[in-house]
Amino acid sequence: MRLDLAGKTALVTGSTQGIGRAIAAGLASAGARVGINGRSRESVDRARAELGEGDYVPVPADVTTAEGAAAALEAIGPVDILVNNLGIFGAQPALEITDDDWRRYFEVNVLAAVRLTRAVLPGQQERGWGRVLYIASDSAVVTPAEMIHYGMSKTALLAVSRGFAKEAAGSGVTVNSVIAGPTHTGGVEDFVHSLVGKDLPWDEAQREFMRRHRPQSLLQRLIEPEEIANMVVYLSSPLASATTGGALRVDGGYVDAILP
Repeated sequence: MRLDLAGKTALVTGSTQGIGRAIAAGLASAGARVGINGRSRESVDRARAELGEGDYVPVPADVTTAEGAAAALEAIGPVDILVNNLGIFGAQPALEITDDDWRRYFEVNVLAAVRLTRAVLPGQQERGWGRVLYIASDSAVVTPAEMIHYGMSKTALLAVSRGFAKEAAGSGVTVNSVIAGPTHTGGVEDFVHSLVGKDLPWDEAQREFMRRHRPQSLLQRLIEPEEIANMVVYLSSPLASATTGGALRVDGGYVDAILP
């Protein structure tokens, strides 16, 4: 199976670390020109250096604002593959989530992706080829009690993805979401330790977290970012031309449900 993205330009939001950086590396390894996005030039330059060889374009911009999104698109040019990866998460008691918290999660996790999709989709439709992807989460369908504001935002992405897929129907553009399960990133390590205790060694903390907080997982371990990236690269390729409007699971068997 050859995943050839030579001649394609991709923008991966929030790609200076974690899942986003793994996706950027995967797309570049398939031959794509990839925009590395982060809020600061320093974080983008650091990620670029760590990524090594590949056709990478620095795209320092805060894409949660209209001005930042416009700056990002100006820096990268016409986008063939848009990966809406940027997101925030955190644990908070349900009754303590404020109006401002709800707005912030919606604006960062949902509206930023909608804004960029609105900007790139018409050009993709005119060219007759394109890929738009949203990195959702198992929390979209199995909402954790300690982060319902995050779950809400990821559920919204499933609706957004399906809706834009209908808008792109018959154009040669596909739109999909990827339901990522609990994934091993630096931010998640901090999150895990906040729930099971900071004194446990990482391997033990991970097992305890999965046992206590994610017992549904059939994988019984955290997913590595590269495992999410593999699905994204496939969906970005010409080989996935008949897959659109879908919610593809890379969740380690976490979601015990059949999605529409």
